[in-house]
Amino acid sequence: MTHNLPVKLSNSLETVSSARTDVVFPLPPIPEGLAAVRRRAARAMRQWRIPSDLADDALLVVSELITNAVVHALPPASLCLSRQGGRAACAVRIEVTDAGPALLRHHGGSPRQPEESGRGSAIVAALSARSGTTTYQGGTTRWAEIQ
Repeated sequence: MTHNLPVKLSNSLETVSSARTDVVFPLPPIPEGLAAVRRRAARAMRQWRIPSDLADDALLVVSELITNAVVHALPPASLCLSRQGGRAACAVRIEVTDAGPALLRHHGGSPRQPEESGRGSAIVAALSARSGTTTYQGGTTRWAEIQ
């Protein structure tokens, strides 16, 4: 499910129930706000009863994709989590949609050392059954499926 059209963004997890199979969160435009998004994603997966090993992998992929969107892309950005399959054949689809690459964006502070960045794509590929990028007019969606 790729969200190329405007999506109503949920600001609270109270709307997520164990019966719902997807949830969308807006991403804050600063890296310091991403911890709250990760906590909300973890809560959604607990409510969906995603096995802990699968949820741990999914949260690492969520972290990589949302950080990439906030650091390297134009806002607005959003995270969409989808539960796929039943409990026995459970999978989580993660989609992060942004407004496209930011060419010269800098968030202040000291620049990152080369060894501190650049591994996100490899981590996502290693933990995902499938992953990819969809580019369209006005934005980009990076997605991964964790099984």
